[in-house]
Amino acid sequence: MTLFLEQMLNGVQFGVMLFLLAAGLTLIFGIMGVINLAHGSIYMIGAYAGTWVATETGSFWLGIPAALAAAAVTGAAIEFLVVRRLYGRDHLDQVLATFGLILIFNQTITILFGRQPLFVSMPEILGGSVELLPGLVYPVYRLAIIAVGLLVAIGLYLLINKTRIGMLVRAGSTNREMVRALGVDIRLLYTLVFGLGALLAGLAGFMAGPILAVQVGMGEQILITTFVVVVIGGVGSIRGAFFASLILGIVDTGLRAYLPGLLRQVMVGPEADALGAGISSMGIYLLMAIVLLIRPKGLFIRNS
Repeated sequence: MTLFLEQMLNGVQFGVMLFLLAAGLTLIFGIMGVINLAHGSIYMIGAYAGTWVATETGSFWLGIPAALAAAAVTGAAIEFLVVRRLYGRDHLDQVLATFGLILIFNQTITILFGRQPLFVSMPEILGGSVELLPGLVYPVYRLAIIAVGLLVAIGLYLLINKTRIGMLVRAGSTNREMVRALGVDIRLLYTLVFGLGALLAGLAGFMAGPILAVQVGMGEQILITTFVVVVIGGVGSIRGAFFASLILGIVDTGLRAYLPGLLRQVMVGPEADALGAGISSMGIYLLMAIVLLIRPKGLFIRNS
């Protein structure tokens, strides 16, 4: 039971990391109607900027604003220079343009930092473990990630559903021309939304640094999973992205932890491990297929 609870917490932690990425992506993809393949690159830029500042200064905490600022500025620049010209155009144009940005960002990071992975040490206060239940010892840093993700989820929900800015964002996603006719600077509003989505991606990238290696191409490795979250949760739904992230995190972690062992009960060890690993890697996509068969628009409707 202790091992099961630990794996579930790992799944929740992974799900929270996915949510920080998916929340920004669902704002951009769902609300603004833009397919931004470069979202993973913004995640990478946040990770590199925060890790570099933390390494140079010796302070993990100074890396947080650096990651947020670098990601937000990059996102706003992408929207202003590239994406603004793609609103209303075919999604293929958006895919090609943002895919080109992936190549540019990857090469730029390689020139600046090389191809060797970077690592950042977590702060001492978050470096230990805490006993949650008798026999259940869990790292404090992973609990901190879960706490940050929950706070972000609450903050985004309040921003989108309870504030004037959120009302304008929702209105702009429904009828952009009408909002512009009412005197709202829709271009500035969309730049701010894009920057917010990028900021969340940068936060996720830096928080992943002490757990994963910060390396070129790290964004593409998680981008597809993030799109799966957005599709399952419902395009444009922050609430959907939150619940879908947790579901996918728990399902993915549970399958990888337990499926090979279950298959060993009926198959030879190496074959069970190979089949279990294959099914586990497909698990989230099978889940997406099942959800879309039952609810073609995802778990939650848009803007919820």
